[in-house]
Amino acid sequence: MKLDGDDVAELDEIDRRILAELQADGRMTNVELARRAEITAPPCLRRVRRLEEAGIIRGYHADTDPARLGWEIVFFALIGLDSQKETVLSAFEAEVAEWPEVRECHMIRGGGDFLLRLVARDTAHENALTRRLTGARSVSRVQTLQTIRTSRSLAGIPL
Repeated sequence: MKLDGDDVAELDEIDRRILAELQADGRMTNVELARRAEITAPPCLRRVRRLEEAGIIRGYHADTDPARLGWEIVFFALIGLDSQKETVLSAFEAEVAEWPEVRECHMIRGGGDFLLRLVARDTAHENALTRRLTGARSVSRVQTLQTIRTSRSLAGIPL
């Protein structure tokens, strides 16, 4: 693996196998990961640590089912702000970062300033979140899109 500052990492085939396996199952043991990557355990662990230190592996998490945990609604909100000054953009990002229901916040171009993915316990909660967004500082437009069904949701990237 070769990294130059913020450049794209140059990964060899073993690094790619390691990443693909960890994206599929981040809980496997290093021994199992090494077996799947077709290397021995010590160099496998060194490679994983290098990938973590380089920021390529950003963390590990459990993929939970929102509905089974009482979060029945997943929806997206397309947000337009009344200014695109960096202070306004940063203030909006900081504000919604405090909301536990906001699971993703993306600054976008074309059609709005931000796209959020949120979860809500029910329709009343979704409506309250929408009102809260509409009333947020510098927000001029909110369009919500409720998810009916998710047929594909993959973690990671193609390797």
